[in-house]
Amino acid sequence: MALSPMRKIILHAVLILGVAVVATPFFWMISTSLKTFVESIRVPPTLWPETLNWGNYAEVFRSMNFGVYYKNTIIVTVAKTVGQLMLCSLAAYAFARLKFPLKNFLFLMVLSVLMVPSQVVLIPKFALMRAFDWINTYWAIIVPGVFSAFGTFLLRQFFLTIPGELEEAAKIDGCSIFRIFWNIFLPLSGPALVSLSIFTILASWNDFLWPLVVTTTDDMRLLSIGIASFQGEYRTNYPLLMAASVMATLPILLVFVVLQRYFIEGITLSGIKA
Repeated sequence: MALSPMRKIILHAVLILGVAVVATPFFWMISTSLKTFVESIRVPPTLWPETLNWGNYAEVFRSMNFGVYYKNTIIVTVAKTVGQLMLCSLAAYAFARLKFPLKNFLFLMVLSVLMVPSQVVLIPKFALMRAFDWINTYWAIIVPGVFSAFGTFLLRQFFLTIPGELEEAAKIDGCSIFRIFWNIFLPLSGPALVSLSIFTILASWNDFLWPLVVTTTDDMRLLSIGIASFQGEYRTNYPLLMAASVMATLPILLVFVVLQRYFIEGITLSGIKA
């Protein structure tokens, strides 16, 4: 049904207002990153710096091991994403297509993890990492995040939408269970896998509490911890803080822009069949 001109105007006005609300913090972050410290604390605040101070970005690297933080964050993010794609897809395929005792009960147990706040299991996880002697290593940061109940649920819902005739035809041709999973289900699940990848990348890139708990030296810190160090008890260098935030945000924005079509398609299709 076609919208009337007045409804179109109202719809576009609401959309423009929504874009402004979402984009304003990003604009303010970029603006502040180009100001001097004195200008950043001026009252009333200035919307745009009088002189563009690009040196703030170089100062971020001089004042801390920002490159090391970037490297650590990339390693952890890639490892967690690959781990979740592998383990969650295998678990989701089992819950969606295989028959075994207590399948529904076990799936409910997996889903129940979503109702437990991560802070509740923080101390047990730390004790486990200490028992393995993994404190202040990549293992401690990565291993607890290579599987998620949400990823299993998301992929299971998508696997349920794949026609069973494809699986039956593959069995007639003599395909094993793993080959059906690898050659049929995974290639057809691109949107769901991309959606899970984006969720995992966002969660890993922004993770703060767990890396802070299990790392003790500066060479193992992640971006989230490094950026937080700009915020002091009595004085916060807002231009450097915002410059570091801009550089930390750009890779995530790029990932979303490149993969947004698959992300939206995966979210739409994953809830078609329960």
